Amino acid sequence: MKKEKEWFENEDFWLNYGPIMFDEQQWSQAHGIAEKCIEIAGLEEGSHVLDVCCAVGRISVELASLGMNVTGVDITQPFLDAAKESAEDEGVELELINQDMRTFKSKKKFDAALNIYNSFGYCDKIEDDIKILKQVYKNLKKGGTFILECISRESAIKYFTSGEWFERAGMTVLTEFKVTGAWEGLNSRWILIDKNGKKIDHTFVQRLYSAAELRDILIKECKFKSAEVYGGFNRIPYDQNLSTMVIVARK
Repeated sequence: MKKEKEWFENEDFWLNYGPIMFDEQQWSQAHGIAEKCIEIAGLEEGSHVLDVCCAVGRISVELASLGMNVTGVDITQPFLDAAKESAEDEGVELELINQDMRTFKSKKKFDAALNIYNSFGYCDKIEDDIKILKQVYKNLKKGGTFILECISRESAIKYFTSGEWFERAGMTVLTEFKVTGAWEGLNSRWILIDKNGKKIDHTFVQRLYSAAELRDILIKECKFKSAEVYGGFNRIPYDQNLSTMVIVARK
């Protein structure tokens, strides 16, 4: 029996929603984030970096421009095509691989791996989320660093809004957010309306982990030697002043 695809494996979704999610503000922040990741991981020119769920290559391209050897992995081929085009425009080289991170295995080992900008927690099963983290561990060199940044349960609570509307990429965008379970997930509905009135409506759920839960999964189940939690890429404390959740795990 053929396995039914999960929503994030649908390329049409990303073709419609990608321009909304990866807007100019996200691109403008990429260089600074790449610099911070290099600093956190203690990387040197020529270090090998795995960009997990690299999407359109926003971080990959900046890492390559800073002298890193970058491999980007994503399940969505159109995103990889866009990443290739961006790399060519910037005159840098990327190795881009169309594969599911739950099963991705590389012959080479990486000095660092990154999962940036909220691309974790979408699998139907917790076990599949953990598979991704375990594969990251397996693909790292001994002593390598994994940097994970995404919405946590705490940041979702702090910044929760029931919805908003705005104009972006030639679309009117309406969003609606609801909590699922006991803050176990965030139900997100995105409605896009183009200039001709055509509407695209999609709802998905992101699983919410507390920072402590993810830290313990990385150490106890994935066997990382350590995992430190910060409230931003500048490594501020993970407290009431957090801007996002950044976990730095060492193999």
